[in-house]
Amino acid sequence: MPALASNLATHAGDCAMIVLELRVNNHPGVMSHVCGLFARRAFNLEGILVLPDTTDADTAESRMWLMVRDDDQLPQVEKQLAKLHDVLALDRRSPDLFDQLQRQFR
Repeated sequence: MPALASNLATHAGDCAMIVLELRVNNHPGVMSHVCGLFARRAFNLEGILVLPDTTDADTAESRMWLMVRDDDQLPQVEKQLAKLHDVLALDRRSPDLFDQLQRQFR
């Protein structure tokens, strides 16, 4: 099985990959809103990981990691993500997380 980074490079062309980490409200429909924004912008999600935030038992929040191509359109997508009501924070990360997951599931 080829490494995830190799698969993604094949599909993404020459653009570098980046991970957007979002802290979001955890309720039905949030994933749909986030993915819908990408679909409307015709911007492909190369990888998605979502987990509830368990650092504080009283919060109803989740964390999303979205692997995307780092191209000229990304800053506009980030601005639109930040405007979504349920997106509480947005940070850029390296794609290492998805590489680690790929190694874990071999």
